[in-house]
Amino acid sequence: MRTTIQRYHKHAREGQANKFEIEQHVQLLGHDLSSCSVEELQEIDSQLKRSLRRIVARKSQLFTEQIRQLKEKEKILLEENAMLSEKCGAKPSQPSVKETVAATLCSQGSLQDSEVETELMIGLPEIRC
Repeated sequence: MRTTIQRYHKHAREGQANKFEIEQHVQLLGHDLSSCSVEELQEIDSQLKRSLRRIVARKSQLFTEQIRQLKEKEKILLEENAMLSEKCGAKPSQPSVKETVAATLCSQGSLQDSEVETELMIGLPEIRC
C-alpha cells in the first residue's frame, strides 16, 4: 500500500513538472502570452536570445567544419588530377566545360549590351510604336 502511495505522489510530481515544461514551451513559441507579466516576457525574450546565439554559433561551427572538409577534398582531388595528368602524359590543356560556358555567356552578354537603348528621357514613359 505504501509503495502504491509513493508511486502516486511521484507520478503527481512528474505530472506537475511536465505541465510546467509544456506551458513554458508554449510560451516560448509565442502562444498564450496574455497571462504573462512584463518580467516574464523579458525572461522569455532573454531565453530566446540566448538560444538564438547558441544556434547561430553551432550553425557557424558546422559550416566552418564543412568548408574545411571540402577544402581537404579539393586538395586531394587536385593532387589526384595532377597525378593522372602526369600518368597520361602532358597533353595541351583544353578549355574546360566551365570555361567554355563562361566565354559563351560573356560573348552573348556583350552582344546584348550593344543592343541596349541609351536614350535618356525625362518625364513619364510614352508608348512607342
